[in-house]
Amino acid sequence: MEPTLTPPTKIALSTASVYPESTATAFEIAARLGYDGVEVMVWTDPVSQDVDALRRLSDYHRVPILAVHAPCLLITQRVWSTDPWVKLQRAKRAANLLGADTVVVHPPFRWQRGYAKDFVTGIWRMAGETDVRFAVENMYPWRYRDREMLAYAPDWDVSKHDYRHFTVDLSHTATSRVAALDMVERMGSRLAHVHLADGSGSGKDEHLVPGRGTQPCAQLLESLTATGFDGHVVIEVNTRRAMSAAEREADLAEALAFTRLHLAASAQVGR
Repeated sequence: MEPTLTPPTKIALSTASVYPESTATAFEIAARLGYDGVEVMVWTDPVSQDVDALRRLSDYHRVPILAVHAPCLLITQRVWSTDPWVKLQRAKRAANLLGADTVVVHPPFRWQRGYAKDFVTGIWRMAGETDVRFAVENMYPWRYRDREMLAYAPDWDVSKHDYRHFTVDLSHTATSRVAALDMVERMGSRLAHVHLADGSGSGKDEHLVPGRGTQPCAQLLESLTATGFDGHVVIEVNTRRAMSAAEREADLAEALAFTRLHLAASAQVGR
């Protein structure tokens, strides 16, 4: 009998990767470069908040929506309600309507005390209501000069808590100055989603193109088959400094080629 092979891991483009360009531009670039899908960052762009508009973009460009990133940023505090649980319910509904299997969510800010107090149990409750994965993402301490501010609760290191699914972000591991592969090991089989980017450990959340920093991007990709990973890898890089649309697209093509190369090595190991 032939051995069962793990289905190829899909590579998605985060719509945040084209900022300050629009959500619509992300679909265009994903289609042109051959990404397997997109992750929609729900933010202040009205299109990112509109399920019908997103469906039309997906259909027109023939690019599936693989994940929805709930509006968890400071600039999105009023997007889809000011109630964080309503935001997550709307993200779940959007994922269901758009055919996405994952909702990415950040841990609460510390000043969201009621939300933070019930966050772990609340995420478990919501996860039990749907097949959509709520993949909680690792964050980092905020720094000003030599001081650290713990901005997230119950912790920026989500691997210390009991969640059903995790997202690991390698720019965030660089910013928090933790060993990324150790964090991934703690997440274990509950690692459901990868935000692939690089960082230098400077203390800034850099989201560099993979391979341009110090993070073990290649090693992580090459380990996925061995760990039974069945989620998606999402390119979430910062292209704001690109001097032209062509330069931005070249960065995103480089990130896709890097990811494909090292996932292929992972697949060969799994054979």
